[in-house]
Amino acid sequence: MESNVRCILCLLLFTWVHAQYQRRPVFKCGGDVSGDSGVIGSEGYPGVYPSNTKCVWRITVPEGKVVALSIQFIDLENDSLCRYDYVDVYSGHTNGQRLGRFCGTFRPGALVSSSNKMLVQMVSDANTAGSGFLAKFSATLPNARGDRYCGGRLDKPSGSLKTPNWPEKDYPAGVTCSWHIVAPRNQIIELKFEKFDVERDNYCRYDHVLIFNGGEIDDAKKIGKFCGDTPPAPVLSEGNQLLIQFLSDLSLTADGFIGHYKFRPKKFRTTTAAPTTTTPAVMTTATALNYSAALCQKKCKRTGTLETHYCSSNFVITGTIITAVARGGSAHVTVSIINVYKEGTLAIQQAGKNMSVKIIILCKKCPYIRRGLNYIIMGQTDEEGRAIVGPHHFMMAFKAKNQRILAALKNQRC
Repeated sequence: MESNVRCILCLLLFTWVHAQYQRRPVFKCGGDVSGDSGVIGSEGYPGVYPSNTKCVWRITVPEGKVVALSIQFIDLENDSLCRYDYVDVYSGHTNGQRLGRFCGTFRPGALVSSSNKMLVQMVSDANTAGSGFLAKFSATLPNARGDRYCGGRLDKPSGSLKTPNWPEKDYPAGVTCSWHIVAPRNQIIELKFEKFDVERDNYCRYDHVLIFNGGEIDDAKKIGKFCGDTPPAPVLSEGNQLLIQFLSDLSLTADGFIGHYKFRPKKFRTTTAAPTTTTPAVMTTATALNYSAALCQKKCKRTGTLETHYCSSNFVITGTIITAVARGGSAHVTVSIINVYKEGTLAIQQAGKNMSVKIIILCKKCPYIRRGLNYIIMGQTDEEGRAIVGPHHFMMAFKAKNQRILAALKNQRC
């Protein structure tokens, strides 16, 4: 009798476990999904996702509504630029605006398409893997987005963009907003921020605003990356499109911002000063190396002084040249830092008390350097925080008497 009861209980337990297993969705690599709501996930979620894959999900909700996507969980190989394993989210199914690229374990806020279609793509390389991602989608009305939805396509001759909750309270944590401004082909866009208050960080690594020429997130077309409480200078587009993306992480928040745009005739650009940024200008490494050949043909001669170059430089340091390796016409240098007078967006490496920095000298013979000697180095940074020094920047042998001048410059406002 007792053994029969145990068998019945075992059978019931097996049946329940099997039913639970059957109810768990099985996630495959991509697919077409439609309806008012649903769930998508990486292949094999919550198990480890496979390497060397590219999976695409095309989401469609009923006509007249837009897609709201909420990433519930994400665990992908982490990289500051999401170059290896990542999830891309696009508005529309083909040639749509990219709403964001995500990796690591950072979970963004709700992402909203500008139509009833959205595309989600996950790419993995051959190396590190995690548990992948899980996301829910739902259909929502375009103008009923609540305090966590923002962004969209703006194509009227003038308009405004603002962070969620503005101006009643701080913007929420974990939000991603993308505004795609589209003017007629023969016009450009002028963008001005009336108020601006986004969590401050020297590198704008946390909450920030990115502005791009065109309709896609493309580093080659990046106008600037902004944070802090100083409004960016007015921006003029190169063509008829601008993309503005706001991202807040899961920690500190601030008041947010409100900006206004209007369309302008193309000839307006030639009579207007180029925009400046709240963070020092950042050049891409590719751009820097492209024009280095022309620079290196000129006679090597240092111009200006410490004082005249200080404010225009993204970074100012003193340091000792540790290594210098020629690569083509340039030199890749490692500097052991003695002192930092202006950090800007410079990526400084630290091991214990020792700090160092990587520098690309565009022309390997200008400025001329020698290993083991100390220098004052001023220059710009690329998109990864590496130092770029060209003949037009300022670099000279460092002597003790220079410390007083540098200390005074550090205390002045540029």
